[in-house]
Amino acid sequence: MKPISSTGNPASSERRDPGDGYLSDTSDDASVSTMGGVPSVSTDLDPGTYRIKDQSMTTIQTETTDDSRKQIFGRDENEERGNWDGRFDFLLSLLGYAVGLGNVWRFPYLCYRNGGGAFLIPFIIMMVIIGVPLFFMEASLGQYCSSGPMTCWKFAPLFKGVGIAMVAVSAMTSMYYNMILAWAYYYMFASFTSKLPWEDCENSWNTKDCSLKIPLTKCDNGVKYLNGTCYVNDEFEGVWNNTMFTAITGRKRVSPAEEYWNNVALTLSSGIDDFGAPKWDLTLCLMLAWIVCFFCLIKGIKSTGKVVYFTAIFPYVVLLILFFRGVTLENADKGIYYYIIPKWERLLDARVWKDAAVQIFFSMSIAGGGLVTLSSYNRFHNNILKDSLIVSLGDTLTCIFAGFVIFSYLGYMAGKQGVDVKDVAQDGAGLAFVVYPEAVVSLPPAPFWSILFFFMLITLGLDSQFAMLETVLTGVMDQYPELRPRKTLVILVICIIFFLLGIPLCCPGGIYLLQIFDNYVGGWTLLIIGLAENICIAYVYGINRFISDIETMLGFKMVLWWKICWLVISPIALFALFIFTFVDYAPSEYGDYLFPVWADVLGWIMAVLIFLAIPVTMLYQISREDDDDSILGKLRLLITPNREWGPALVRHRELVDYVDGFVVDPYHEKGAYVNPAFSSQSTLQLTNGSLHSLASASNQLSRQMNVLRSSPAQMSQNTLVSQTTLVSKESTV
Repeated sequence: MKPISSTGNPASSERRDPGDGYLSDTSDDASVSTMGGVPSVSTDLDPGTYRIKDQSMTTIQTETTDDSRKQIFGRDENEERGNWDGRFDFLLSLLGYAVGLGNVWRFPYLCYRNGGGAFLIPFIIMMVIIGVPLFFMEASLGQYCSSGPMTCWKFAPLFKGVGIAMVAVSAMTSMYYNMILAWAYYYMFASFTSKLPWEDCENSWNTKDCSLKIPLTKCDNGVKYLNGTCYVNDEFEGVWNNTMFTAITGRKRVSPAEEYWNNVALTLSSGIDDFGAPKWDLTLCLMLAWIVCFFCLIKGIKSTGKVVYFTAIFPYVVLLILFFRGVTLENADKGIYYYIIPKWERLLDARVWKDAAVQIFFSMSIAGGGLVTLSSYNRFHNNILKDSLIVSLGDTLTCIFAGFVIFSYLGYMAGKQGVDVKDVAQDGAGLAFVVYPEAVVSLPPAPFWSILFFFMLITLGLDSQFAMLETVLTGVMDQYPELRPRKTLVILVICIIFFLLGIPLCCPGGIYLLQIFDNYVGGWTLLIIGLAENICIAYVYGINRFISDIETMLGFKMVLWWKICWLVISPIALFALFIFTFVDYAPSEYGDYLFPVWADVLGWIMAVLIFLAIPVTMLYQISREDDDDSILGKLRLLITPNREWGPALVRHRELVDYVDGFVVDPYHEKGAYVNPAFSSQSTLQLTNGSLHSLASASNQLSRQMNVLRSSPAQMSQNTLVSQTTLVSKESTV
C-alpha cells in the first residue's frame, strides 16, 4: 500500500460515497473479471500499474514517468475515459462550443432589441466580471477531476443536483437548438435552384403587403395622398411616406424573405394556441439534423475532435466574405451607426443588463455542463487558463464582428424599405432567417451564396450541438459506467428520444414553443445554476483549496483577480441579475404577438423543474447518508470531499501535498482491503455473498480507522491489529 500524504482534513480522507461498497468502486490496482458468471479479483499486475476491469468498465491504467507534468499525445493518459488526441482538438472544440448560433443569431437580435450599441457596454462588462471567471472555473473543475457534470461533485456530494440541472439544461436546449439547425438545412436545400424563392413577390404565397408590390417612391410627379400612397395619372405608383401608410391603413410592408419565412418555411399559425400538425419537410430536416449528430458522436471525442477542425474555422471565412460585401452596400453605414452608437438611457434599463448576462451564459455555454464535459477529457497539466482566455476573447470578438455583419445588411434593408433600422425586421429566432436570406440576394450568384451561408450556419451550430449532446452522454456514462461498452446504442437512443420530443417544433405553432424554451430554459435558470456552482466551489469547497488545485495543474501561482471574482464580484453580480429578472419581468412575445398567460406558465414550469433538481437531490443525499444520524452531521459529511475526490490518476494525486489526510491512492487501499491474505500473483474466486461480506468488512475496518484517528486514546494499536486480523479472517473465502 502506498503511503497517504498528510496535510489536510482527516475527515476528508475517511469519507466514502454514501451507500457505495468498496468493491463497487473504480480501482486502480485490482482487476475484477468474471469466470463462469462468478466475479473474481486478480492482482497479477506489473509494478507501478493498477487497474480495474469488470463487466461494465474498461481498463484504467496509470503510468510512471520521470516527469509527472509531461503530456504525451498520441495515446490516452486516462485509458478509461479517453483524452483528446491532439493539442488543438480541445481548443477548437471549446471555441466551437462557445462560438455558435448564439453569435450570429441570438447576439445580433439582442442588440437589435436593446438599442444597438447600448447593449455592447453591459455585454463587455458582464463578460469580464462573470463570463471569463465562471468559464475558467468550470473548465478547471472538469480538467482537475476528469469527470462530467453528473459525477464531478465528490468534493461536495450535497450539490450533485447542480450537475443534474446542468445536464437537464443541455438536454432541453439541444432539443430546440437542433430545430434551428433543421431550419438551416431547409433553407440550404431550398437554395439549390437557379433563382431564390424569396427574391421577388410573384409567388402564390406572397401577400398584397409584399414590399416589392408597394415600392417606395419620392412621388415627385404624382399626387401624394394622406394615407402615404402616391398615384400618377390615377394609377398606383407606390408609397411616399411609409410611416403614414402603416398608421392610417394598418398595413405594413413586408420583405419577400420575411414572407417566405412565415408563409412557407414555418406556415406560421396565428398563435401558440393554434399549433397545427407537423410539417413533413421540416420533420425530415429535423431527422437529418439528428442523424448527422449521431454519426458525428458515434466515437465520442475521437470523432468530434476531428470534425471541429472544419466546423470551427469555416464559419469565419464566410462571415469575413459577408462582412466585406455588407459594408459596401448602400445605407450600410446607417445600420452600423445604429449598432455602435449607444443610446445611453437604455443603460438604466435592467432588462438590458439581464439580457447581456444571459447572453454571456448562452454564448459561452456557462452552467450548461458542456465546459465541464469537454475539459474532463483534457490531460491533467493542460494550460486551461490560456485556453479559457483564448476562447473567451474569441467568443467576444466573434459576437461583435457578427454584429457588424448583420447590422450592415439591416441598414441596407432599412434603406430599401424606407424605415428606421429598428423597424426593419422582428426580433427573435427568425432574424437570422429573414435578414441573412435578404442579404444574400444582393450577392450574385445569389443561390451559391445562400447555400454557403446556410452551410455556415449548420457548421456553427453543430459544434455547440455536439458539446450539449456529449454533456448528456457523458453524464449518463459517468453515472452508469456499465453502459460504456454500449456507447453507440446509448447515443442512438438519446438522438431518437430527442428527435421525437422535438417534432412539435415542426408544427406551424412550433416557433412560439421554441421562443418559450429560449426565454425560460436558456434564461434565468442558467443564472441560478451558475450562482449555485460559484457558491459551492468558492465557499463550501473553499476558494483557497480550489486555487491550489488549479496551481497544481498549471504549475504556477494564480493572480489575486480570480479569487476576488469568485468570492465577491461574480456571485454578487449573479444575485443582482437574478433579482432584476423578476423586477423587470415581462410576458413573452414574438414580434407583435403577445403570448397568453398559460404559455408563460408552461415556461415557468419547465424552468422550475430544472431548478428543483438541486433541492430534491439535496434531500435525497441527506436521506441516503448513513454515516451519521443527525441532520447536521449528515450535512457536514455531504459538504466534505470524499476519499476519491481529486485527480483521476495516482501520479497526479501524488502532487496534492497541501491537504491533510488526502488519500493518494484510494484504489490501491481498496484493493488491499479486498484481498489482504493473498499475494499479488493470486486470484480470489468470489461469490455474490462473499462480495457483500468483503464490502461490509472493508467498511467496518474503515469505521475503526475513523475512530482511531478521531480518538486515539479510545483504541490501542493492539486493538487495531486485532480488528484488522478479524476483518482479514472474515474476508477469507
